[in-house]
Amino acid sequence: MNARLSRRGFLGSAAALGAGLTILPAGLARSYAANEKVNVALVGVGGRGEWFVDTVPRMEQVVAICDVNDQKIAGALEHWKTFGQRYATSPHDWERRAAAEFQRLTEKQPAVYHDFRRMLDERGKEIDAVVIATPDHTHAVISAAAMRAGKHVFCEKPLTRTVHESRALRELARKQGVATAMGNQGTYSGPFRRALELIREGALGEIQEVHVWNSAGGANRTQPPQGEETVPEHLQWDLWLGPAAMRPYHPQWMQRHNWREFGTCQLGNWASHSANLGFMSLHVHDLWLDEAASQPLRVEAQTSGINRLSFPAWEIVTWTVPARAKLPPIQIKWYNGDAPGIDDLLAPYLKNAPAKDRNNWRYAGTLIVGEKGTIHTTGHNMWFELLPADKFEGVQCDRPETVESSRGPEQDWFAACRGGARPWSNFDYASALNEFLMLGNIATQFDGALEYHPAEMKIANHSEADALLRSEYRDGWTL
Repeated sequence: MNARLSRRGFLGSAAALGAGLTILPAGLARSYAANEKVNVALVGVGGRGEWFVDTVPRMEQVVAICDVNDQKIAGALEHWKTFGQRYATSPHDWERRAAAEFQRLTEKQPAVYHDFRRMLDERGKEIDAVVIATPDHTHAVISAAAMRAGKHVFCEKPLTRTVHESRALRELARKQGVATAMGNQGTYSGPFRRALELIREGALGEIQEVHVWNSAGGANRTQPPQGEETVPEHLQWDLWLGPAAMRPYHPQWMQRHNWREFGTCQLGNWASHSANLGFMSLHVHDLWLDEAASQPLRVEAQTSGINRLSFPAWEIVTWTVPARAKLPPIQIKWYNGDAPGIDDLLAPYLKNAPAKDRNNWRYAGTLIVGEKGTIHTTGHNMWFELLPADKFEGVQCDRPETVESSRGPEQDWFAACRGGARPWSNFDYASALNEFLMLGNIATQFDGALEYHPAEMKIANHSEADALLRSEYRDGWTL
């Protein structure tokens, strides 16, 4: 981050992807003195949240942490203590600087909460921005509460569990004028942005096919957890459930990717990364921007068997994307688990892959196939190769040449908090990507193609599927 960037600008975000500054609505502006840091609250400090426990203090100032699990809170505090001591005598200047902040957090512990709502009520005046790394089913309610309180929001992927939640966050971010970002980190890599340039510049010719895959598959559970267990003393079970219906505690419920009520399986967990390059480079997002568009997006699934409690062992989801941005219609296909045809599709690429890379390439990735060549990426879209290799020898693949470079997902977001350009994965874009993916999770619950109208947020040809765009919240929970 540019240390000389003026702090007199308002904490705001741009009105469109890649645009300039905007001014915050009245009551949300806060200016900065020189060298003043953004005050950040971390909600969810275990699992993926451990990344932010380590990285955010290296950039800005953590003033509050929140988690429903006391063991994870203790783990965050212990991390700061351990690495504050370890880095204090490091030969690396950046580690010594981190040590000073970790030691400050140890000596002057930030405010600790179980309930994010109480945290925002009691510490709202101290908090500028909120990072959310909780289970999928609570992303929307926490993001919405933070934005309503005028806070900038960084939310881990998937943005939300349902289509309606994504749309609600998009509209709220627009209304509040706050800086937002979803954590699909590949977007910020040099190779991602270079691949996007090559596709849009026509290096591959007209794109004919897009294939995205993950080999993990779904849990395909056929019944909910049986019986009831004692809630551990360290866990706030009611708060973990959040907007979901109350039920007896069972640890299996907390394996969120096994259950549609709490998770999004690999479409949320991995396709948020893997499908991103195809979605962005081919202007699929434009379907959400063109309110006059009349052609629906069609989505259809083949599965190992319909499972509305859990997720199928394997699935193939096909989105038929209508013409947009002067581009012709295109199909994007997603394969999860041991889906029929996936091995045949990947065999030629795996055959030529280095032995050390074959497992990773088979686990997750993307193929964007054009009339002149193919781009193959890894699961995070953070690296790619052009095929056939001899045809593209000498083509630079490491950094963008025409679009802006990135300092990294968190750094770009913090710059936006200070009034800079919006991160590429801001909620205006991320909500569309997430709606697109969550339509796949709806399609796997029905036979036949669904017709979705992005501008209206409506599945026009199937009322039962349309009802799944939303979910009911229990009393006391709202967007």
